[in-house]
Amino acid sequence: MEEITATELKERLARNNKIQLVDVREPSEFEICNLGGELIPLGELTKQASRIRRDIPVVVICHHGFRSAQAINYLTQRLGYENLLNLKGGIHAWATQVDPSMAVY
Repeated sequence: MEEITATELKERLARNNKIQLVDVREPSEFEICNLGGELIPLGELTKQASRIRRDIPVVVICHHGFRSAQAINYLTQRLGYENLLNLKGGIHAWATQVDPSMAVY
């Protein structure tokens, strides 16, 4: 599974690279802090996978990187996705390494 660090993601977003962000946390977590993008809770992934693009890189985000890894495993093994990146350390890594003003939980 390919991973991207919070710093690498910040650089890609700053360069306006085409990228889709998919957050697989729960809505209550997304309300605390998020990077935008599509909110598709892990439990809804099977029903909402069609919202995930195949033509550009997709960064999958969760709290610490475990649920996003589960999501990527499902999407690659069951649905054949080949363009997914796991945000290493999740939104927590973003908050501690990139944006210290972001709420942590």
